[in-house]
This record gives sequence, C-alpha cells and structure tokens, in this order.
Amino acid sequence: MEELIKKDNIRANVIAEHWEDAIRKAGQLLIDNKKIEEDYINSMIDSVKELGPYIVLSQGFALAHAAPNETAVHEPCLSLVTLKKPIDFGSPNDPVKVVMCLACTDKATHVDLLSKVAKKLMKENIIDDAAKCTSSDELYHVIND
Repeated sequence: MEELIKKDNIRANVIAEHWEDAIRKAGQLLIDNKKIEEDYINSMIDSVKELGPYIVLSQGFALAHAAPNETAVHEPCLSLVTLKKPIDFGSPNDPVKVVMCLACTDKATHVDLLSKVAKKLMKENIIDDAAKCTSSDELYHVIND
C-alpha cells in the first residue's frame, strides 16, 4: 500500500458552513502539521473566487489547490476531509461531500502529485466510498488501500 495521504491529514464528518470554510478546514490540517502556511489557504480560496468552481472535478468532489508556492508550502502534501453536510460551490457537480487539498512547492511535484491523485480517483466509487466513511481511520483506509 502506498500512502497517498498521511493519517494526520485526514478527517471525516467535518462541519463547514460554506465552500470557503470547507477549503479552510481541509487546509487547516496541513497548517496543523506544519506543511503549509495560511497564505496558501488564502491562495486556494482566491483562485476559486477568480476562476469559479473549477476545483469541483466530479460529482461531490473538490480538489482545492493553488499555484505551486515555495514560501507558503514547506513540502508537497495532501489532505482530505469529508463533510458532515454537503456544500454547494456553485458547480454543476454540487453538492460537494469530499474536499481534498493539494499543496506543492514547484511544478514538477505538482504534476507528480496530481498524477497520483488522478490514478486514485479512477478507482470505481472512490468518492462515494470516502463520503460514506464515519471515522478518519476508515477514510484513511479507503483512500490509501
């Protein structure tokens, strides 16, 4: 088993008030583990404000990210949260139940990590299986097995 997301960076049944809060909650896990700075969360939110809800990649799933950043990102990393109550991002794929945060320092690691995420997302029913998890441990195994 290749660990895509560390257990410390996974939470199930997170309460978020709106899409910005959902991104903040996913990003906060990475701040708590000293992987990113607050500026990176603000960049992710600003990207959605400028470009629209392009991060909602499929039904119920958002991949929050911003441009690679060497100062606000300390190392390439991912976090994952499931939302207790699905949130609208203003996308045809709403409501979002699963939010992943991707943070990279440079374009090469950005592409590499995106490739790993894409491979995982190709697994049938992965988003639905993740959304149904009732604990962080269960979610960890769904995403990493």
